Amino acid sequence: MRFGLSQEQQMLGDMTGRALENGMPLEAVREVVARGAPYDEACWHTLVELGVAGVLIPHNLGGSGLGMVDAMVIAEALGAAVAPVPFLGSAVMAPMAIALGGSDAQRSAWLPPLAAGELVYGVAVSEFVGVRPQTGVELRDGALFGTAQTVLDSGGAHAYLVSDQGGRIYRVPRDTPNLQITRLTSIDKTRSIGCLTFDGVEGEVLPGSANPAVIQRTVEAGRLVLAADTLGAAQTMLDKAVAYAKERRQFNRVIGSFQAVKHMCAEMAASLEPCRAMVWHAAHAMDALPEEAPLLVAHTKAHLAEVGRFVAKTATEVHGGMGFTDLLGLHYWFKRIGVDRQWLGSPEHLREEAAALQGWTPEPMGARPESSTL
Repeated sequence: MRFGLSQEQQMLGDMTGRALENGMPLEAVREVVARGAPYDEACWHTLVELGVAGVLIPHNLGGSGLGMVDAMVIAEALGAAVAPVPFLGSAVMAPMAIALGGSDAQRSAWLPPLAAGELVYGVAVSEFVGVRPQTGVELRDGALFGTAQTVLDSGGAHAYLVSDQGGRIYRVPRDTPNLQITRLTSIDKTRSIGCLTFDGVEGEVLPGSANPAVIQRTVEAGRLVLAADTLGAAQTMLDKAVAYAKERRQFNRVIGSFQAVKHMCAEMAASLEPCRAMVWHAAHAMDALPEEAPLLVAHTKAHLAEVGRFVAKTATEVHGGMGFTDLLGLHYWFKRIGVDRQWLGSPEHLREEAAALQGWTPEPMGARPESSTL
């Protein structure tokens, strides 16, 4: 059996890539970062018109009714362009949580505005992937108390999905009383991250989130997006390194003719190419093989994190001293890969989860680690 993208999925990737190439070149990314915007509204609007925001939302609720493989195709294109858009929270994790854990009324009320791009959601699931000392969110007397670190896509969000210590998920609008929102600083300026402080905040619980599978599936979907984002960003860095090696001259020869540079580019390509099928297969498992998905997703994100770091480092070295300058802009992809590596679980954390899933360690899936893991 041949496993690969369908013609429609290839067209989806090409269409998204062209839209980003025309609407969000590196100069536009620089401008968004310079003014400190949480995301680019014009670019997000263009992607919404293409159906990107509703990729996982059913047709009857205004979405495209596609699957995780399609979402990965889009995520790879976004990573390749370092696009500053809230795809992770608003198009993947929030729709996944609401679709799996929300009531019929909540799905009917909340998913159509997401598909239409009318609302942006931040997602706070640090309770599942790791909390820092003196942080965490708990429900007391019907209200939320505590602190949620590492709120993904927090900037510009109209509402937040927040998990508590029991794994239940709550929807909290931005203007809810007793909610404090703090924007955190990240090396990756193309996406926003924040912190939420709750002091008796009332949130609307997703009733189905009492099932641990809801938060687990939501986090797995986010992890796959980050893996695909790393894949796209690393591919762009490789392409830029090869192009630079073909034009940069030393000793009256292009540096691409030097054996050492050839080997560096070949090692990057050989390391990166198998990752593409790995991401596709893990996404396919989320749609069709749910019993295999947790292990595949953990391995996929952990592996892409390591390969992405290698490609980012090596591509920068191929550029020599120019690779560290703002003129070329390589640092946008370099930093994005670095943040992808840590969000929703570092490689070390994910390998611990994979070991637990296979019965190699006694730690259960979703245990609250004592160490800090983004």
